[in-house]
Amino acid sequence: MKVLSSLASAKKRHSDCQVVKRKGTLYVICKTNPRFKARQGATRGTRLSKKGVK
Repeated sequence: MKVLSSLASAKKRHSDCQVVKRKGTLYVICKTNPRFKARQGATRGTRLSKKGVK
């Protein structure tokens, strides 16, 4: 998965790519070609954040 500052080019990579917003983070998902996955946005409130880990 790539972390991108702009998802404009990631949306146009494949006709099956979809933009999904989950917990304030934008994701590009592609079921036919998983190499095109991308993420944009803060990681706060997701399992990727380091805050609150004990």
